[in-house]
Amino acid sequence: MENSLMYIGVGLCALSMMAAAIGLGRVWSVLIETIGRNPQVKKDVQTLGYIAAAFIEAIALYALVVAILMIVK
Repeated sequence: MENSLMYIGVGLCALSMMAAAIGLGRVWSVLIETIGRNPQVKKDVQTLGYIAAAFIEAIALYALVVAILMIVK
């Protein structure tokens, strides 16, 4: 029973990593669309896009670390 709960937890971590990937794709698509509509704001929007991408990737990496720790223990 304990082993099966571990796999359920790892699966939930994988779902959060998938959600982070979807969010990252959305950030970049909105960034490209915004720059396409108004090229003068490229510098400001691009900086904010990199910051948002870093935060989203951090969430995915935290989920990966938690999943690995669940498997190891």
